[in-house]
Amino acid sequence: MMLDIKERLIVALDVATSDEALALVDQLTGVVGYFKIGMQLYYACGNRLIKEITDRGGKIFLDLKLHDIPNTVHQAAKVIAGLGVSMTNFHVAGGSEMLTRAVAGLNTSPTPTLALGVTVLTSLDNSNLTELGIKVPVAKTVASWSSIAQNSGCQGVVCSPQEIKIVKEQCGAGFLTVTPGIRPSWSTKDDQKRITTPYDAIKQGGDYIVIGRPIRTAAQPRQAAMRIVEEMLEGYIAFEKQKKEI
Repeated sequence: MMLDIKERLIVALDVATSDEALALVDQLTGVVGYFKIGMQLYYACGNRLIKEITDRGGKIFLDLKLHDIPNTVHQAAKVIAGLGVSMTNFHVAGGSEMLTRAVAGLNTSPTPTLALGVTVLTSLDNSNLTELGIKVPVAKTVASWSSIAQNSGCQGVVCSPQEIKIVKEQCGAGFLTVTPGIRPSWSTKDDQKRITTPYDAIKQGGDYIVIGRPIRTAAQPRQAAMRIVEEMLEGYIAFEKQKKEI
């Protein structure tokens, strides 16, 4: 996937107020590709913040992980389609009908919005799936759920970096992966279980990576982001080298 490497970095704006979010946006504009608005920030600030960021030229990944009956998600997707966000997501666990209706809802707008299926959250492992009554290991679950997302019209999935190759093998190189659970070697693991570094995620063929705390809590967020982009570029060079050797 040929992109300016910084365009593949999504920064999670997991803060409590619009002032905090906009301060980060202003610091990071020009060195990152997208800003992720998740539940905490969206429920606090709503659509107004989306407009403020897009008015600044920022691209948004609206990370609400919708999961409801098909008609409800379809109607919500129609609303999201009119907000000007670049990508959004839906839980694959909601089923193929829900995903198909979600994609149809997004397609009601002439402005394209990437539809992503959420597979197994990066905070979960095999023991958590067993607890939920899912007896298939994480890797196989992600592979089968990725196929469901693809067959329902999604352009990609959210998965852990450990499943990038599995998704690509299952759905093809052009099917996008958006991977949270990215931690530079110089940062802490926090509550993520299935993690890797920015270098390794891109080297494995990942398309977009999501990073929050290592940038957001850094003494100099812009410099931290630039450092991560450098690691991503090294990973991309290694990925391209691998392809030539095959």
